[in-house]
Amino acid sequence: MTLKQLEEFFEKCKVNHLHGRYINLDHISPLIDQLSSSLSIKIEGYSVNNNPIHSIQWGNGKTRILIWSQMHGNESTTTKAIFDLFQALQQHMFSEEFKGVQLMILPMLNPDGAQMYTRQNANDIDLNRDAKDISQPESRILRKAFDAFKPHYCFNMHGQRTLYSAGPAPNSAVLSFLAPAADPERTVNQSRKQSMAVIAEMKKQLTPLIPGQIALYNDAFNINCVGDTFQSHSTPSILFEAGHFPKDYNREVVRRLIFKAMAIAISFISNSPHSTYDYEHYTEIPQNEERFYDILIRNTSDADIGIRYKEILKDGKIEFIPEVTDMGILDNKYGHKEINADQYSVLSLKKEPFKPGDEIDIVLINNEKFSLKLTDS
Repeated sequence: MTLKQLEEFFEKCKVNHLHGRYINLDHISPLIDQLSSSLSIKIEGYSVNNNPIHSIQWGNGKTRILIWSQMHGNESTTTKAIFDLFQALQQHMFSEEFKGVQLMILPMLNPDGAQMYTRQNANDIDLNRDAKDISQPESRILRKAFDAFKPHYCFNMHGQRTLYSAGPAPNSAVLSFLAPAADPERTVNQSRKQSMAVIAEMKKQLTPLIPGQIALYNDAFNINCVGDTFQSHSTPSILFEAGHFPKDYNREVVRRLIFKAMAIAISFISNSPHSTYDYEHYTEIPQNEERFYDILIRNTSDADIGIRYKEILKDGKIEFIPEVTDMGILDNKYGHKEINADQYSVLSLKKEPFKPGDEIDIVLINNEKFSLKLTDS
């Protein structure tokens, strides 16, 4: 299965109805209703606000993979890619490549958070910190699915902010992965080696598309995190993080890459369900580092200005509001967009200086206006 084939598959099965960052239950419910009989659909339970949480199953192979997305309601990119994958499965695109697996997918674990565009659920709980207490209905649904399905692998699908670089270089972390630790000592046991091997394979195949832009999350053990908990039960678990491709604030380029990453991972597991082949290459992947601003204004008369977008839900759409995050010497930081102030002061339209926390759409540099609004996403 080549990258060219994956690109052709994606173009044939992309669900155009799902676009942008705001994806909630109203968007996916009609798509679930339209899924063919080749996919088995079930309501696993209900959220705090009594919204249904669905599972979709496909395949009859021996190796079971449990996948869940949008446990953080404002992380929707992987959900879009999952529905693209459903279309591919309905069109029998991966019948041969996936014949060794059985998939159980919960495409939206946190429908209440998705509706509000919040990380937390309706009780203001981070579901990815509730693995030990299992205090929330959504957490109990996921744990029940895990116990009943008895997966051989788990994919924990997330999205990450634009601030991450792949190591210290000025490369945005477009995709990030993690083979979670199973204990505080971060032992590299059999299940973790299997997770690492899958990630190493994805990195190897995707590097031609995004060279130097794949990173790893920190692997400090936290039993409250779902991936760490499932890994501690000797189930190889993999964290997928949809990051930022230049100018891709709607995460449509990254959606395409997540689709390909899932296909590569599932195919690898289907063909080699217990493989630890080349797992050592996992450690060659650079770590996520917090080095990026959405906008960085350098060489001002005073301090560099780092600006990040706040994502605000308004009238059913996400608005990106520029906010001053940091001011100072930011020599080891980068901007997805950079402005050179040429030693001039940077002022508001009222010709006043800025401070951290200020929301600004336009700045004045030498009496010239520079718009900070997002215009190309």
